[in-house]
Amino acid sequence: MFEALKPLPQDPILQLMQTFRDDPRPHKVDLGIGVYKDDAGNTPIMAAVHEAERRMLDGETTKSYVGPAGSAGYNDAMTNLILSADNNLIRDQRTSVVQTPGGCGALRMAAEFLRLCKPDTTVWVSTPTWANHLPLLGGAGLAIREYPYLNRDTLQVDFAAMLESLEGAQAGDVVLLHGCCHNPSGADLSLEQWKSVTDLIQRKGLLPFVDMAYQGLGDGLEQDAAGLRHLASQVPEMLVAASCSKNFGLYRERTGALMLISATASINQAATSQLLSVIRSHYSMPPAHGAAIVETILGDSDLRLQWQNELNGMCDRILHLRHAFAEALAPAGDFSFIARQRGMFSFLSISPDQVQTLREDHGIYMLDSSRVNVAGLNDKVLPRVAEAIRSVL
Repeated sequence: MFEALKPLPQDPILQLMQTFRDDPRPHKVDLGIGVYKDDAGNTPIMAAVHEAERRMLDGETTKSYVGPAGSAGYNDAMTNLILSADNNLIRDQRTSVVQTPGGCGALRMAAEFLRLCKPDTTVWVSTPTWANHLPLLGGAGLAIREYPYLNRDTLQVDFAAMLESLEGAQAGDVVLLHGCCHNPSGADLSLEQWKSVTDLIQRKGLLPFVDMAYQGLGDGLEQDAAGLRHLASQVPEMLVAASCSKNFGLYRERTGALMLISATASINQAATSQLLSVIRSHYSMPPAHGAAIVETILGDSDLRLQWQNELNGMCDRILHLRHAFAEALAPAGDFSFIARQRGMFSFLSISPDQVQTLREDHGIYMLDSSRVNVAGLNDKVLPRVAEAIRSVL
């Protein structure tokens, strides 16, 4: 059965991780792997998460299954986080949320659900987009189309080209949008641009699908959700994939959520039953631990305040590093786009050969595309990293 299989090349990001680990140089800097890091270079466990876990260990009484939908308390908390508790969609019972194994699980279950609804579904994704979007959605059998998003010369959103391309979408097509902190570019839509995209989606009868992986790490929890919330208020149907990996630091706990928004409460009930059947046929039940942490934090006013203060600190640190990085690179050219962008990622717009020189001569690691994780910097290493980048330009 297995002897005819050929080895596949390693994923570029995973290969970069391994190469970095094998590098013995003490001054090496990892700007490639997409996880938040503190000033010490660690991906910390948030204090609110520590406290929530302590309470869970003291009070947990069972390890029984949570059911295909996951924890109802977690699902309600995520609904309120994404949409706000006073949203009319919640009052009118037009929304449902299911707990998933990470944002990846939400994306894949959404893709399987869409294929069930319409086997020949086409999904439009931005160029560029997160690399794993393509296998997660295409692997479920959905057709993938691309719309231009990032202008490679200005490293800003090429909004006119985006709208022009989406004019070619057909009624029933799905448009995948990044809720905030676009991965991998850091270039986000403004609220006015969200409104224009909403108008186009309504006019052409498209289904919006928002990937919200970084809520709270751009400009703040409420600001980062503003475009998504406007879109949700205007359309009859919508999908949202959410992740708690970044804003709660729960990477390895694989904690995510998939939201359905439907035209009516009865349609939402029927759609949710179909989604739960899809989940049952794949992984059956989601893991409980990470969702229980989030539910504990969001359900306790003191813990929520502690978590939100920590998250605000992470957001402020990234914004500080963006401005400092752009300023440090300024002698070599205009890098002001780094300060304007949001979230953890930006492209430096340098060549693969220059990336390789940085890796080999300076121990500075980034993807060959020159995508850097700004959160991998700190005030101590930033001047040396900037000097090395200036030297290859």
